[in-house]
Amino acid sequence: QVQLVESGGGLVQAGDSLRLSCTAAGRTLTIDAMGWFRQAPGKEREFVAAINWSRGSTYYSASVKGRATISRDNAKNTVYLQMNSLKPEDTAVYYCAADVTGWGIKVETSEYTYWGQGTQVTVSS
Repeated sequence: QVQLVESGGGLVQAGDSLRLSCTAAGRTLTIDAMGWFRQAPGKEREFVAAINWSRGSTYYSASVKGRATISRDNAKNTVYLQMNSLKPEDTAVYYCAADVTGWGIKVETSEYTYWGQGTQVTVSS
């Protein structure tokens, strides 16, 4: 089992920056990749970014590419999502997820095994 706890959400204005954190506990050695997803009211959960836990390779959705940076601190078992130039359409609950199956970075929610409880990000215009 892997437990994930997100933090760092809040209310910001358009154009501001925010850094989300997600700390893993439990069987962290089984983690192959970590991802960030988000879900806005009335919408499906969507992929935001992911990082390979050992190699550090990253992948971003088109909606955040150039505005977001995913990184990890293996010693702290923590993954970060730095979001810049935030827009009202970035408003959502942001979730981190852990993939323990390997075989590269995943972008589908069904491919991640463990999920955090989510942290709300609200961007006002």
